[in-house]
Amino acid sequence: MKIGELSRRTGVSVRMLRYYEQEALLQPNRRESGYREYGDEEEKLVRCIRLLKESGLTLGIIKKLMPCILIDRPEFQPCPMVLATLRREINEIDKRMVILRSSRRILSAYLGEIT
Repeated sequence: MKIGELSRRTGVSVRMLRYYEQEALLQPNRRESGYREYGDEEEKLVRCIRLLKESGLTLGIIKKLMPCILIDRPEFQPCPMVLATLRREINEIDKRMVILRSSRRILSAYLGEIT
């Protein structure tokens, strides 16, 4: 399939798909004409990248996880070397949640005083 079709199927923009390729996250085959050619495996990979990105991971961290992504399985199975990275990310998310809860309490208090 062409890049436009992959974009339509995955909900990832053509521009972002090209960026994934630039960052070596995605490596499509090329036709003789130079056009990118994507298959089912690339579609699964893009969906996995999208899910990891939506979970809050940066593309840099996703790139580290790429060797552990088993495209032929629906689940993600981390390599032992990335478990520490995942734990750090969870800790960072927990810290941001504490800050957001605190910010929410402060804003709610301000709103309560105003109304």
